[in-house]
Amino acid sequence: MADQPKPLMPHATASWLVDNTALSFTQIAEFCGLHILEVQAMADDLASSKYTGRDPVHSGELTHQEIERGQADSEYALVMQKAPVDVSRTKGPRYTPVSKRQDKPDGIAWILRNHPEISDAQIGRLIGTTRNTINAIRERSHWNIQNIQPKDPVTLGLCSQRELDIAVEKAAKRAAAAAPAEEAPTEEIEVPAAPVDPRGDKEKLIAELRQEREEAAKAAVEAAQEAEAEAWLEAKRESEANPAPEPGPEDL
Repeated sequence: MADQPKPLMPHATASWLVDNTALSFTQIAEFCGLHILEVQAMADDLASSKYTGRDPVHSGELTHQEIERGQADSEYALVMQKAPVDVSRTKGPRYTPVSKRQDKPDGIAWILRNHPEISDAQIGRLIGTTRNTINAIRERSHWNIQNIQPKDPVTLGLCSQRELDIAVEKAAKRAAAAAPAEEAPTEEIEVPAAPVDPRGDKEKLIAELRQEREEAAKAAVEAAQEAEAEAWLEAKRESEANPAPEPGPEDL
């Protein structure tokens, strides 16, 4: 059954099967996805590390009936009863191997010196450290500050170059967004003149001419009235200055 899934902890499962069943080494090796010599070494206590056995029956990967079937027939290939659930780590800081953990302060110091724009949260995700450690190195209050030497975390194997580049890019964008925008010089924008409508101009001209004619006619009427009033006034003045003689007896 080469295509079936393997136990979640193959070495620990193989160790338990060696100690608690009469299955052949070949059956155990095939079920656990190990080499038969690894199983042989476990049986002979020659393995470099002693594994704590893990019961596959308790985890549901095997049943007692399946184990008995395999013990009865050494050619029988054990069948996985329940595939193990993949364990994925979704929260918490980046896992760093023990061999690399002593290099974390050096990587943190390098980032603080060369990329101060990177936030503490980004450093924590890149290196797999805490804010307290970052602040201690920044403030030079770390217990081992005398021995900390800034070193590229990529070279130390604490993160990849791509991860570091992405962090630097995000930090640069955040800094640019936070900086006050420079006032751009205002430029006078020439507004194009509205297109001239010849029909509108013609109508406007006709209206102006009509108004001028009306005003001229009104002025003429007023002038005629003034002239008539002036003539009447002049005639009255003349009659008052030269009154007509009263009629005599001979005119009666």
